[in-house]
Amino acid sequence: MTDNIIEIKNLYRYFDKVKALDGVSLDIKRGSVVVVIGPSGSGKSTMLRCINHLEEPTSGEIYVDGELLTGEQKQLNEVRADIGMVFQLFNLYPHLTAKENITLAQKVVQGRTEEEANRIAMEKLIRVGIAEKADVYPSNLSGGQQQRVAIARALAMDPKIMLFDEPTSALDPEMIKEVLDVMLDLAEEGMTMVVVTHEMGFARAAADEVIFMDEGMIVEQTTPDGLFNNPQHERTKLFLSQILQH
Repeated sequence: MTDNIIEIKNLYRYFDKVKALDGVSLDIKRGSVVVVIGPSGSGKSTMLRCINHLEEPTSGEIYVDGELLTGEQKQLNEVRADIGMVFQLFNLYPHLTAKENITLAQKVVQGRTEEEANRIAMEKLIRVGIAEKADVYPSNLSGGQQQRVAIARALAMDPKIMLFDEPTSALDPEMIKEVLDVMLDLAEEGMTMVVVTHEMGFARAAADEVIFMDEGMIVEQTTPDGLFNNPQHERTKLFLSQILQH
């Protein structure tokens, strides 16, 4: 078993003539928290979506837990079962309660009984701090609560890896902390996490590594201390000077 749970080798992704990813290579260690930052359109989300094949790479290879992603549906389903994904928009079913949103995939994908799925759903709702909202519909939850339901839903599938694609960018400022606190707890528990975010405080507090991307490439990859206190590249310095003023 390799130390690396994700290995990305020379990844390219074109949209027509636009190069969204330009030869990205990256190893992510088991149990590490990797935060990906960079300007809009730098390829951060595209890279994340390629890891679980929501986006088909143009070329290059991705290994998850030692297994090459082939794009073959049966294999993809097996690999995706190990990967939880939390999106910018919460993607909850509006006609289902918080608990029902969490039990659905457990029953359909994992074949769990109603009783077992309900037990796990409540466990995860407790874990993200909103057990009292189990029977509430998404329209009656705040954005932060909806995002915590989405995290609980991903955790209920027992993933080895959690991918977060700008999980707080659609939230009001006062709701951001409640979501980041849940993510910090996960990081402390040793969950492997790849997080695309603009939350520099989270990067400082939780990341083992911070990656700065621009124009589809990894410009800089270092520790939070190295990135924020001693960036090596002019492009990184410019980005940080703009974002840290706000």
